[in-house]
Amino acid sequence: MPPAPLALVRDLLTPTGPPEPLLARSRSRFVRRLPYGFAAALTAILLPTTSTLLANTYEVHNGELALLLATLETAPLLLAVRRPLLAWAITFTVGLCAALFVLPAPRPGDIWPWPPPLIIVLLLMMLLVGLRARPRTLVAVWALVTGASWGLDASAPHGPSGSWLIVVILGGMLMLIGGAVRQSSAARRALAEQEVISEAERARRTLLEERARIARELHDVVAHHMSVITVQADSAPYRIAGLPQEATEEFGTIAATARESLGEMRRLLGVLRSEDTGAGGGERTPQPGVDRIGQLVEATVRAGQPVELSVDREALPETVPQAVDLSAYRIVQEALANAVRHAPGAVTRVSVAADAEGLTVVVVNDPAGRPHVPLETTGTGHGLVGMRERVRLVGGTLDTGPLPDGGFRVAARLPYAAEVPATPDGPGTTTDPTTDSTTAPTAKEPPAA
Repeated sequence: MPPAPLALVRDLLTPTGPPEPLLARSRSRFVRRLPYGFAAALTAILLPTTSTLLANTYEVHNGELALLLATLETAPLLLAVRRPLLAWAITFTVGLCAALFVLPAPRPGDIWPWPPPLIIVLLLMMLLVGLRARPRTLVAVWALVTGASWGLDASAPHGPSGSWLIVVILGGMLMLIGGAVRQSSAARRALAEQEVISEAERARRTLLEERARIARELHDVVAHHMSVITVQADSAPYRIAGLPQEATEEFGTIAATARESLGEMRRLLGVLRSEDTGAGGGERTPQPGVDRIGQLVEATVRAGQPVELSVDREALPETVPQAVDLSAYRIVQEALANAVRHAPGAVTRVSVAADAEGLTVVVVNDPAGRPHVPLETTGTGHGLVGMRERVRLVGGTLDTGPLPDGGFRVAARLPYAAEVPATPDGPGTTTDPTTDSTTAPTAKEPPAA
């Protein structure tokens, strides 16, 4: 069912967006003010010119009427910066009424039905309308201008002058140019918005993948302890003589509960692994720790990256909590991978120190001492997401950032026992990696380690 006439007119007169001034998106205040200055200057020039032309050439001998018409035809230029369609409607209506009821019949050689200053105003407004209005609105504007111009020119007693074709042809071309520019700008804005959304989605997906990976590794850590509890509870009645019946039953209950919990964790692990690793054979290998950082450094050196390793083994406790042990290894692994990708050939120093409260892992790479071509010049921030999640897991702190001499530093403090801070967005949700308090506020991969 076709829309009612009033609804159609309202739809045609509705701009594509809010009444945003021309060049309002510019960062420069001067550029944002430029359209207003141009409109004011052009109005100041055309208003007296139009008034004089109407009085002398078009024989509007009433000076007040000539000034009023000139004002109504040119002053809407100031409105056109923000609402070009409304400004065009005012100017076009006033010009049409003037040609019908005020201006005398044209003489041979007169520019009819639009005076020259009005032609300039109409052309400029049609360009601005093209920058803001929908295609069907542009067609309606062009059709109205064409019909009114042709009808007035055809009714002239001395025959058509042809000057109306300037507004019709040139105005149509300007509206096409404005429409093309508007479509191009809209496409660029949509692409930029989509890129922002895609980047946020990639960061969110990476965060979820890293959390799933940590969950798998935590299972291996917790499963070991649960297995020990099960074995100890099952063997307690045989290892400890003289246990009362109640204690034997209690140990049996503990063993059964531990086996049930271990089965639940294994089923959960199967779900996590089935999403991306199939059988997950590689994930079932023993998890690495500080004792394997040396092997990691050796592999990096064989790849051509000079690495110096310093591990305070005397200060290391006999048993490092497995979550801390694994997190230290993964942080060093990611930092060395970043050094190889972003600063190949730069000397990298890895330091692992320990005290009574936790581990301190520091990875620093120097600026390259010779010209080199980085394997990657930009990053996605995925490595920082993994580091951040592992540090959060053990309640530690992470500090990353460039050095004054051009190198890069990654420092992590991993306490043995600390209360893990609650995630502000609750379980089942993600945290924006660009605002985590455990690291520098950046969502991009560092230029080096």
